[in-house]
Parts: sequence; C-alpha cells; structure tokens
Amino acid sequence: MAGQIWSVSADGGYMYADNLSEKLRFAVQPLSKFRQFCDIKEAFGKNRGDTFHWNVYGDVAAQGGTLVETSTMPETKFSIAQGTLTVQEYGNSVPFTEKLDNLSEHPVTEVIHQVLKHDANRTLDAAAHAQFAATPLRLTAGTSTSTVTLITNGTALETNNVALGKGHVQVIVDLMKERSIPAYDNGDYYALGRPATFRQLKQDLESLHQYIESGFKMIMNGEIGRYEGIRFVEQNGIAKGVGTTAGSAWTHGNDAVFFMGRDTVAEAVGVPEEIRGKIPGDFGRDRGIAWYYLGGFGICHTQALQARILMWDSAA
Repeated sequence: MAGQIWSVSADGGYMYADNLSEKLRFAVQPLSKFRQFCDIKEAFGKNRGDTFHWNVYGDVAAQGGTLVETSTMPETKFSIAQGTLTVQEYGNSVPFTEKLDNLSEHPVTEVIHQVLKHDANRTLDAAAHAQFAATPLRLTAGTSTSTVTLITNGTALETNNVALGKGHVQVIVDLMKERSIPAYDNGDYYALGRPATFRQLKQDLESLHQYIESGFKMIMNGEIGRYEGIRFVEQNGIAKGVGTTAGSAWTHGNDAVFFMGRDTVAEAVGVPEEIRGKIPGDFGRDRGIAWYYLGGFGICHTQALQARILMWDSAA
C-alpha cells in the first residue's frame, strides 16, 4: 500500500527514535486568505457535478426623473443575470499501518489530522484564488508611478516595470469609487497580495505612519496597514505568478494584487470540510484518515461593468 509504514524511515520509521523529542513539529503553513473573502452560500443536498445558481440584478434601463402632471408614469425594466458554479468533491487521504500506529512514539492519528488540515486549507484557498483571478479587470502601470491602465478583457497587455506604490493606490481607490464598487461595512476596500509585492508601498508609507497612534493600530487584525480607505492583507499560500497574464514569466512589479469590494466570489457548501476515518481493512491492519469537502467556488460578477475585483497584473 502507498502510505505511512514502519519499515521505511521517511514514511514512518522516523516517528520513533531514542533521542526523538516528544514535541510535535510541522512545516510552516500559510493561513487561508482568499477564502475568507468569499460569500458562503448553502448548497446542501447538491451532488457532484451539480450546478449552483444565484441571481445578479442590474440597474434599471432608464433612470427616473421629474413628472408632468398630465403625463403618464414612465416605465422601465432591469436585467437579471445568473451566476453559476459547479459543486465538486475535494479531498485527500493518508493510509497507515496498524504496526506504525502501535510502535510510534508520536500519536500517528494526531499527526495525520494536522497534516491533512494543512492540505485542506491550501487546496480550498487555491480553488478560491482561481476565481479571484478570473476577474476581467486588470491593472497595469508600465513605467509610471502615479497612473494605471485599466484593461477590461481579462488579459494584461502592458508589462509592469515598477513596483506597486502609494501613487498607484491613490489612483486605484478613485477608480473603484468611480465604478461604484461597493465597499465593506466599515467603508473600506481590501487589497490582497504577497508580502514582497507590498514592500515598496510599505516604504512609501513609512514616514506617514511613524510614531503616531494610527501607525500602531494598522498592524492589528492580521493586516499590514490601511491607506486611502484600502486595508492591505498579505498572503503567502499562492505561488508567485499563478493566475496572472505573465504567469511564471513575471519579472517586474513583483506579483498580483487583488483590490476588491463586497460580493467577490461565492462559495457553495454542500458538505463542509471534515476529517474522516477509513474503515479498517485486512483485519484492522490497514488504516487511513482523509479530509473531504463537497462544494465549489465561483466569481460573482463576470461582466466588466459589474466586476468587483481589480487585479494588479503584468504582461511579462
């Protein structure tokens, strides 16, 4: 069987040694970042392959105005579009032998539980990220530190030769407000990106927030700061270049940043992620633990006019 066994050191034998510390140590793992910005929608009773729908209501076709006393009331209509996502099964498992469980100094099931929880977190966050990266709105700056170009077809045509800075953020927040992208309940937008991508911005803002009360408040709640009504959040779970136009060829501008308002990505949950134990086989000698999830992710607004996510991107 392919899994954890006692006779191979790297697959289980190392779980007991005369000088082995009893403290459990795990590889560092990123926390879920993209998934926390998803809107949860119940999809209980759905089966694998089922499509989950939600309605998106547009504005009225003709705006109202003043009335003339003898004229009839004007009439108009509004459009209704449907967003969809496919409910899929997600999961992974680690089989292990009864001998490993009996001879190991460390609790095998506890270790596997923790490892599988990390795997579930990474897998589902990556699935959420893929939908954020499906936004049709892309931002590039070329060589400018104070202007951005908005692309609405989902593909960046310009290479970013500068890092994201406060000049770009100022323009981007104005652009989001001009497009009437709804902010979160606190009136702020969010920006999510890798730590190195925010380095230039941090340096730009360092003098603005030095030795003042708001500078200390900015590091609370897992955020790295707030500027121009945008709260910046770091993520390190999605590799550089994934989902961008440049992909692995991205050499300038560091990496993608997702600027967003409310109603970004929907998560339909049929069965919340859970840990499951395998029914022992071979008279109890063959064991295993798995994580399982039934659900899916889908970007809420695919049309550029209604899109709520703007992605800092680059052609190369």
